[in-house]
Order: sequence, then C-alpha cells, then structure tokens
Amino acid sequence: MSQLGYMLNYMVKTTHKEGGFNTRDSRSKLLNLAAKQLLAKGFKLRDPKGLKTKHVNYLVEKWQSEGIAPKTMKNRLSALRWWADKIGKRNVVAKDNDSYGIPRVRSNPIGKSKQLDQEKLTQIPCDRLKLSLRLQQQFGLRREESIKFDLSYAMRSDHIRIKGSWAKGGKYREIPITRQSQLDLLKDIKALPQSTLIPADKNYKQQLERYERETDKVGLNKNHGLRHHYTRERYLELTGWQCPADGGPSRRALSAEHYAIDTAIRLQISKELGHERLNITYSYLGS
Repeated sequence: MSQLGYMLNYMVKTTHKEGGFNTRDSRSKLLNLAAKQLLAKGFKLRDPKGLKTKHVNYLVEKWQSEGIAPKTMKNRLSALRWWADKIGKRNVVAKDNDSYGIPRVRSNPIGKSKQLDQEKLTQIPCDRLKLSLRLQQQFGLRREESIKFDLSYAMRSDHIRIKGSWAKGGKYREIPITRQSQLDLLKDIKALPQSTLIPADKNYKQQLERYERETDKVGLNKNHGLRHHYTRERYLELTGWQCPADGGPSRRALSAEHYAIDTAIRLQISKELGHERLNITYSYLGS
C-alpha cells in the first residue's frame, strides 16, 4: 500500500471513524483504488490534504473511459466527496454528478422485496443469527443493526431504540412496535441467556463472518430484501393502500389530498429506516 493509500486508510479507520464496519471497509477500498490510479498516472500525491480538482477530474475521466456503470461511479464519487470534506476542500469535487455527465441512478424496487424462507431459516444452527434475520424482516433493520442488537438497550414500551453505534452514519432512531409478530420476536430475544445477539465469546466481525457463512450455506441471500418487505408493509399499514412497487397507484396518479398523505408517510418511513430524505423511499416503495 502506498503512503497515500495508508494515510487514506488511517483517515477512514481511525481519524474519522464514521459509519458501520462494511461502510468503512468499502470506503477504504475505493479510496485506495483512487490512490493507486493517481500514483500510476504520475501524480506526486503523498498526503490526502494535497487533493486537487485536477486529480478528481482525471479519476472521473478514467473511470468513464473504462465504461464504469453509473451506480459504481456514484459510489466512487461519494468516497471522493468524503475525502474532500475531511480535508476541508469540498469544492474540489462537484456537488452533483450531473456536472460530470453521469446519468442519475433510479433504483427499480420491483422484485427486491422478500420474506424469510422459514424452511431455510430452521437450517441455521445459531439461534442468535435466526433472531437477527427476523429483526431485519420485522423492523426493517440493516444487517449490522440486527447483529449488534441488544434488547436491554433497545426495548421500550411501544418502540425499540437503535443505538447510533449500530447504525449507518451513527444515526440514533426509534421504530414503533405495531404488530404482535414484533412483540413475539422481542419475547424470543428476551428468553436468551443474554440480551445481545452477539455471543459473549465473539466480536462483531466474527459474528458477521458467521452470518455470511451460514446464510450463504442455506441459500438465504440478498437479505436487504427483508428491509424492503418491512418498508412496503409499513407503507400499507400507514396509508391504507399498496405502494407503487406492489402495484399501488403512482405518486402522479394520486389526488392532491392523497399525495400529501403519501409524502408525509414516506418522510416518516424514511426516518424510521434511518434516512432523512424522501427520495430514498423510491428505492423501497417505487414512485
């Protein structure tokens, strides 16, 4: 690893330790790739603070010439913006991807929703992993949140709390308890000898590796779809009608009254998911 790559990795993993393990790992890999490509071109950049617009423009042009997909470009530019922000040079990277001629990415949510396959779930030997998977479906938790879940902190009378250190971006949030199936799940977690879903003899990284190994072995893949399923059920629960991704009316087809309801509910759901933007709900619910 080059000196620049080492310093960028240190920024991600130590100086500015933001986001979950997977987020930091992905960010580190993207920035190390950028460092390698800049040095291979001949740029004498050894300190992250030396990042300039010419470096960013070179990388964008190189990636575009390689035919990198718009979604991948979006992720790489996000990493560059993070880098620029941490060194106090936000302006070296354009605020939006339109400036680089990168098409906007609109995720198609059709088909992404999934429910837990109960037969496959029973094949997983670790009871705590089974409960983590159920949390993903019943409360729309991200994988990391479901693994780090600790009932002694989370449980409240009518909602659960998600600690910032479990969540993407360190965002604390609350999720209401509205269904008997959620109460049943929390009761099953309470029955454990300890309330945390990481065993006493393991750390998060070890439990994550176990999660990946055991879910892959039984064919329980693409579990982010469980979060999609929760989001669609929550939308139906709050609005009384199906979301566009499940065959319901598009936002454009709604009356003015229902459009206002739809907007308010989407914002509420976005916050429950750990986001703060209306647009993110298009990825889960359709538009």
